[in-house]
Amino acid sequence: MTQYKPGTKALWSGEQEQLRYGATQVPVVHSVSYGYEDMDEWHEIATGQREGHIYGRNTNPTTQAFEDKVKELEGAEAATSFSTGMAAISNTLNTFLRPGDRVVTIKDTYGGTNKIFTEFLPKSGVDVVFCETDNHEEIEREIVNGCQVLYLESPTNPTLKIIDIERVAKAGHDVGALVIIDGTFASPVNQNPLELGVDLVLHSATKYLGGHSDALGGVVCGPESLIEQVYHYREINGATLSPMASYLLLRGMKTLHLRVKQQNENAMKVAQYLKTNEWVE
Repeated sequence: MTQYKPGTKALWSGEQEQLRYGATQVPVVHSVSYGYEDMDEWHEIATGQREGHIYGRNTNPTTQAFEDKVKELEGAEAATSFSTGMAAISNTLNTFLRPGDRVVTIKDTYGGTNKIFTEFLPKSGVDVVFCETDNHEEIEREIVNGCQVLYLESPTNPTLKIIDIERVAKAGHDVGALVIIDGTFASPVNQNPLELGVDLVLHSATKYLGGHSDALGGVVCGPESLIEQVYHYREINGATLSPMASYLLLRGMKTLHLRVKQQNENAMKVAQYLKTNEWVE
């Protein structure tokens, strides 16, 4: 559905292959195991020669529809999902970082992300450098000093600071760094970081994608070669998104474009009012 606009993609993309019996909604498939006629058929599916599912920790039809929908909205080759947004962040970082690596990031990352950088990665021998979020010159200097991963967040949660994504992504690529961004607060409606040079974009699906505060989830999008590595880490470490949460996120995303559009309009009205209010500095 690459030719359609975001509103249509949010409503229908990723779902057609999972619809059955004339249904207009993706079913919730709770099955953990899947049966096949013989070992040859199972082996073809297990080795990726044919489409299908083997075990619920790895893949699921309902979850695949959710991943495909986000993939379309971000304009990515592939996507893989997680049980929470923090699972998406931690699994992605652990996929690509090794002892001795250096991460350049910003001071205003989400609180849970900051804990990964301050408490957990240093225990694994990863050096983390924090830069002032709105100081692009400082970020670029630290990137030049060495960087395997450049981790960004824009807008930041909850301080709402903005980064020139294209500028710093280029600086990261100039030194061969992998550029990752948390795009949760913009949503794919307002921002597509892959178009700005980012390698991987993450979302806490719990927030704008779901929109109803009734389902936890996370997702990462990007080139298939990178997503395959993140998927493999996740399938072994087990932070799997549940089928029911996938269904709730799919339902929520049907109104994503309408919700974000209205939220943008409301926020602008509030900002314009505050800008002219003599009691607000």
